[in-house]
Amino acid sequence: MHQYTQILVIGGGPAGSTAATLLAREGFDVTLVEREVFPRYHIGESLLPSCLEILDMTGAREKIEAHGFQRKDGGYFAWGKDSWVLNFEKLRHPYSFQVVRSEFDHLLLEHARSQGVKVYEGTTIRSLSFDGDRPRSATWSQATDGKTGEISFDYLIDASGRAGIMSTHYLKNRHFHESFQNVALWGYWQDAGRMSFAPQGAIANGAIPDGWLWGIPLHDGTMSVGYVLHKTVFKEKRQRFDSLEQMYLSAIDECPLIADLVKSGKLISKIATEQDYSYMADSITGPGYFLIGDAASFIDPLLSTGVHLATHSSLLCAASVASILRGEVTEEQAMMFFDQSYRLAYLRLMVIVSGLYAQYNGKETYFWQAQILTHHDYDDSNAINEAFLFVVSGMEDMLDAEKGPRALDLSEMANGMSEEEALKTAAMYNVYNKVFWRSSMSSETASNGLYIMTKPRLGLAVAAGAV
Repeated sequence: MHQYTQILVIGGGPAGSTAATLLAREGFDVTLVEREVFPRYHIGESLLPSCLEILDMTGAREKIEAHGFQRKDGGYFAWGKDSWVLNFEKLRHPYSFQVVRSEFDHLLLEHARSQGVKVYEGTTIRSLSFDGDRPRSATWSQATDGKTGEISFDYLIDASGRAGIMSTHYLKNRHFHESFQNVALWGYWQDAGRMSFAPQGAIANGAIPDGWLWGIPLHDGTMSVGYVLHKTVFKEKRQRFDSLEQMYLSAIDECPLIADLVKSGKLISKIATEQDYSYMADSITGPGYFLIGDAASFIDPLLSTGVHLATHSSLLCAASVASILRGEVTEEQAMMFFDQSYRLAYLRLMVIVSGLYAQYNGKETYFWQAQILTHHDYDDSNAINEAFLFVVSGMEDMLDAEKGPRALDLSEMANGMSEEEALKTAAMYNVYNKVFWRSSMSSETASNGLYIMTKPRLGLAVAAGAV
């Protein structure tokens, strides 16, 4: 490994490989250090169409398309008394993928290498050295031969996932959301069924009284099936069941949607768990560093937003770092843009998830807490109000189909539905488009007077009229 690099990226998952690739394609010297040797297992198999746009920017989309992953044309929700289909065909990108993450992540990391990123796998960052608050160098060691060394850098991008080197070891600022302290249990099924009433490759989401379940069909013939519940309920149930598998299978039996899918299948894996996985660092950027992906934040998996947030934050970060290094904006301007853009994107997703939980579970359940965004979680009431209005405005947009460029004509949606059903379905599309595509990509959606430009180069541009 060289002793110096312009940009050091810690972590080779979707966040790290995407940021590294975008910056390398802009001509910068980028080194990526990954603790594991890929391919390696990871949960989070369901992608959103928004990821395709960033795969286009990195040049990796053709490789992903050619790999043979399960195409995902939408989703299906069985949520209390309601059920609905979300079909991606009306969106800017009409599909996404259900992926085996070990294969998907490996493809992205190898693509980063092909684009000029210096990739070192099986290499652990042991410590960081600082000049005041600014990280300046990192000591590393390699598992295979025990080699150690030190590398200095101008900018650090922490994409180290849940380990969160900067957040957990140095800043010590990771805040777990009390309302979303959930536990997920999951396993893999062979020969499970498919939903004939939903779009091709759709994810199945089914609510039960104390949580919800997912079902994700994969191209290798397996189905990922998970169960999410609040940790307090998990502790209570742990006393009543002899094993995690019994608890998991009992939850499936309570959910007709998932039970019907797996009745023809066989559980072929042990039950895995994760807990306390909804969090955000109190600061996600500072002098010389940016936190992206799971190193910065994670939110409940209900909307399958893990890879979306990873790649979206990578784009925000890469554009910011590129413009700093080219002298187009000050470091302070770029940091403020990154922080505000990332946090608002995260908050919008939290508002939707909390609303879905509240809609089904009601005030007397644990999940009702998710409806209450505490002062400790978000101390900017204006941001909360904006996020809420931004989401619910999708419903109002249907009153005037000319309001937004992506608003849908109600008549297109009717197609055998009642007027009320068509209105609800079209409104969901508008909410989806607003939440997942508004990413400071134009002068109209600028954050703090800046927005992302992609041509003729990736970076930040100053909005018209901004000082």
